[in-house]
Parts: sequence; structure tokens; C-alpha cells
Amino acid sequence: MTRSPLPALRLLLPLLLTLGGAYAQNATVQSATALTLPSAVARALAQGVDVTSARASLQKAQANLRAVRADPTSLITTLTQAEQEVAAQAAVLDAAKLGAAQAAISGYLSAYEGAARVTLAGAQVGLSERNLKIAQARLAARTATALDVSRAQNALNSDRQDLASARASLPVLEASLARTLNLQGDLNLSAPPAAPKLSVTLAALQAGLEKRLPSLVQAANGAALAALQVRLSDNDYTPARTLEDARVAAQNAQRTLDDALRAAQTGVRDAYRAAQDAQERVALAREALQNARTALTQAQARLKAGTAAAVEVQQAQLQVSQAEFSLTQAQGGVWRALAGLGTASGVDVTGLVN
Repeated sequence: MTRSPLPALRLLLPLLLTLGGAYAQNATVQSATALTLPSAVARALAQGVDVTSARASLQKAQANLRAVRADPTSLITTLTQAEQEVAAQAAVLDAAKLGAAQAAISGYLSAYEGAARVTLAGAQVGLSERNLKIAQARLAARTATALDVSRAQNALNSDRQDLASARASLPVLEASLARTLNLQGDLNLSAPPAAPKLSVTLAALQAGLEKRLPSLVQAANGAALAALQVRLSDNDYTPARTLEDARVAAQNAQRTLDDALRAAQTGVRDAYRAAQDAQERVALAREALQNARTALTQAQARLKAGTAAAVEVQQAQLQVSQAEFSLTQAQGGVWRALAGLGTASGVDVTGLVN
């Protein structure tokens, strides 16, 4: 008589399900991409759409310039325009790199701070739950009113809503960062490193903007080409009207460049001040954190001495967590400000691009 395989299959089924679940869980863990802020920026620079497109455009301009130089019949205006196009595309590529770095920095910090906000909101809910229990106990002991309990319950409900909002926002922030970096799957973000100090002077960042910012490079190229047209028209075989028109065009082109340069210098100055302010706020946040830690130590000592309640220690612990989050935000503010200064000046001051 042939024995049915069903009993053996029933015995193996739980084991297969367990192994399958473990494999799936391990695959999920392995799919998470570990990132640091520098590695995120490096990936954005290597795979960013704008950077890739700008790099291709520069290579095309360089190839055209080589062809123009190799052609003995090329006119000086054609050669000048080819050289200017290379300079313009080089500026576009540099700006694309700075823009990609800024987007990666902003996205990374938003996602990292989003995760920290979830943790902080969870701690706040824990304290509010404890405060509600205390209010309920005091009501039972007739040392508090129903209004006190209602207020504690309302505070807990509000904190729970904040936690739910933070949890809902986190996947959105992480997905946005993943799109920026062209990544799939979950992300595992490390704490951002300390931002570098702003060592370059404002004057240095404002100098040479017309050689770095694409819009100014374009305006400078236009002014230079217009000036060339004046020189080429200033002879005895070109109509005087042509020369006069060339001079007017050159004056207009120079005026456009000067106006754009002044606006860009103002933008750099504002970004520079924002970076300075951001760095100063880090020092203030560190001082606030130190004060919060001191208050926690004192609360723990009072609890041990019997002169403070456990809820006071929990409150002090939450204040430390809040101060730590504020410091994280302040440090992120420095990174954001430096990235903004880089795009405004055309100079990398984050140390992550060049």
C-alpha cells in the first residue's frame, strides 16, 4: 500500500514558511542602501540628469572648437563664438554640479531630520501618556479636576497627531531623496558630519562672477563679442552707420553685464550673511543642549535624593532630546546655507563638490 505524502508535507510546511519569511526579511534588510551625506552628493554628481546633460554639452562644444581651429577658413567671429561656447558650457557644468549638490544636501537633511522628528514625537507622546495617567490618578485622589484630565487628554491627542504626521511625512521625504539620487529601495542615512567653517572671504566670492555663473558668462560673452564687432567695424571700408550700430550694441551689452553683475554680487552677499548666521546658530544650539543636559543631571540627582518625581526626569530627558534635535537642525542649516552660497557664487564652499 502506498503511503500518502500529505502528513510529511504538513510537517514541512511550517518550516518552509519560516525559512521563506526569514529570507524575505533578510532580502528587505539587504535592499536598504546605506548613505552618508558625502556619498549622497557624490552619487548626485555622478548620475544627476542635469550634470550628465551639461557634461555632454561641454564635450560637444569642445569638439566643435577643435573643428573650428582645425579649419583654416574659419573666421575670427566663428572662432570667438566657438571659444565662448566652451566657456559657457563649462560654467553650465559647474553650476549643474553645485545645483545637484544642493539638491542632494537638502534632500538628505530633510530625510534625516524627518526620522529624528519621528523619534522626538514618540518621546513627547510617552511623556504625555504619563502626564495623563498622573492627572487621572490625581482626579481619583481628588487633588485634580476633570478639566485637568481633559487638558492632559487633549495634549496627548495633539502629540499623537504630531507623531502620526511625522511618520507619514518620513516615507515621502525618503522617496524624494531616492528620486534625486536615482535609487531604489529603502535608505539608511548616517548622521551628517559637521559642516566646514566658512573660511573664504566675501570679496573673494564676489570676484570673477562673470567667469563662473552661467548667466553672467553668457552676458560677458555677449559684451566681448559686441566689442569685437566694434573693432572689426572700425576701419575705412566699413560704413560709418555699421560702426555706430556696433558701438551702441556694445554699450547695451556692457550695460546688461554690469546690471547682472551687481545683482549677482548682492545675491552672494545675502547668501554669505545667511551662512554666517547659520554658523552662529549652531553655537547657540550647542549651549542650549549643554544647559538641557545639566538640567537633566540635576533632575536625576533630585530624584535620587527624593526631592523630585520620576516624571520630572522624563521631562528633562525630553528637553535634552528637543535640544539635540534643535542642534541637528542648526547644523543642517549650515549645510543648506553653504550649498546656497555655492550656487550663488559659483564656488563650492561645502567641500563636497570639488
